[in-house]
Amino acid sequence: MAREQALVISRQVIRNSANAIRAVHRNDFSEASRLILEASGLLTETDRIRTDNPEIYYAGFLSDARKEFTEANITLAVISGGDIPDSEKLGVDPPAYLNGMAEVIGELRRYILDSLRSDDIGRCEEFMELMDEIYGILVTVDFPRGRNRRIAPQHRCHAGSAGTNPRRPDHLLQQRRLEQRLAERER
Repeated sequence: MAREQALVISRQVIRNSANAIRAVHRNDFSEASRLILEASGLLTETDRIRTDNPEIYYAGFLSDARKEFTEANITLAVISGGDIPDSEKLGVDPPAYLNGMAEVIGELRRYILDSLRSDDIGRCEEFMELMDEIYGILVTVDFPRGRNRRIAPQHRCHAGSAGTNPRRPDHLLQQRRLEQRLAERER
């Protein structure tokens, strides 16, 4: 019974979190907040599972739900200009929080690329610096692998590595700046 309930909650939290992130990328922050609030209520229902069945609570599917919930919350906070919530405020365990934070690097990259496509470079550097900061924090965290095989924020954030990832949008930002300077000179 508890496992089935946890699976249903996990799927709903992951769906709401993914939809909240999509809403953030559309700048629909009120919809994102609504979806996150709904996901938060669902996660609260797992408190009893944590007490009665910790093996289910810490199973991969609920850990993934807490990670996705964290990712949605931090993505909303960063892009909307709010304060980044900590793990206690979100009610998630530190491993899920750090894994969710690692996923935010990809969401910031997506936001930057979307901004560059629409010639809006206003916050791109700010977000690239934040990506660097998140990456810098996560690579210093050392998690014992034996405790939970699913925890590997260092591995998750290597794709967002500031200095080594050729897909990082730095070169696009530089190109947009150059295009803007050339356009200003032509005037």
